[in-house]
Amino acid sequence: MISNVVSLGLPVGEKLVIPRNRIKGEARDNGKRICIVTGTHGDELEGQYVSFMLNKILEKNKSKLHGIVDIYPANNPLGISTIYRGLPGYDLDMNRMFPGSSHSSGFDYMVKKIYEDICGADLCIDIHASNIFLREIPQIRINENSVKTLLPLARHMNMDFVWVHQAATVLESTLAYSLNEAGTPTLVVEMGVGMRITKDYGDQLIDGIMATMKKMDMWDGDEAPIKPPIVSTDGHVGFINANESGLFIAYINHGRRVRKGEIIGVVVDSLDGTIKEELKSPVSGLVFTLREYPIVYNGSLIARVLGGL
Repeated sequence: MISNVVSLGLPVGEKLVIPRNRIKGEARDNGKRICIVTGTHGDELEGQYVSFMLNKILEKNKSKLHGIVDIYPANNPLGISTIYRGLPGYDLDMNRMFPGSSHSSGFDYMVKKIYEDICGADLCIDIHASNIFLREIPQIRINENSVKTLLPLARHMNMDFVWVHQAATVLESTLAYSLNEAGTPTLVVEMGVGMRITKDYGDQLIDGIMATMKKMDMWDGDEAPIKPPIVSTDGHVGFINANESGLFIAYINHGRRVRKGEIIGVVVDSLDGTIKEELKSPVSGLVFTLREYPIVYNGSLIARVLGGL
């Protein structure tokens, strides 16, 4: 059943509506609810394909579904419509506004209603893509303070790896942090690249969501084989940043393994045909983040390598 979580009036008689599709299973109700959330950043579209496929699968197989699946495909419809990461016209990052407020601006109220609607779910999956500059392999990111609750769930999500990061790097105004603090287990999925859809990554995540639902006794349907993820911490991640400005040309493919000292790419000058910098991996491991947008500046992130494998 499609309904509106919140509706805000806009100039010239228009309305900003945040939709939700609630799919209620026809099998025995076990009282559980899972929320699939995406579209918080308007330039991240990977979750749109996942939302489409989940709706398609579940609507045709309600007899195999126990409990409720709530799908929120567009938390930032203005951003999606205008290809803008934040809230257009206000220079606000929606994922830095949670849990919101009922006594502030209209956008704070909108964020508050989304947060309240999700609160109390047995699991929330917050789907993100990277920005237009970087490409990410399918991964889940977990705050070390929530690892005991979230890691057992993350292992069933069919992602390539789980990144457990330090509490000091956590942004407390995100949807995931706010929900986890409120007792609603929330997994942050990061995959792909901004403004694009990577179908293979979406299919991989869908298999993981169905497997996780089966583990939660919410799904009686078929389950695809799930691969266990690599679990890593901040201490095992090597960062590669540019020290020169220019055009980045990759020598490797995203998602492959490299050796320490191996050249992953170069920064070149297209004006005089010179190589300004060779970029080498600081560790041996898996390249899970790689520069997608080729124009770089001093300090631009080029790659992240998962070491300690």
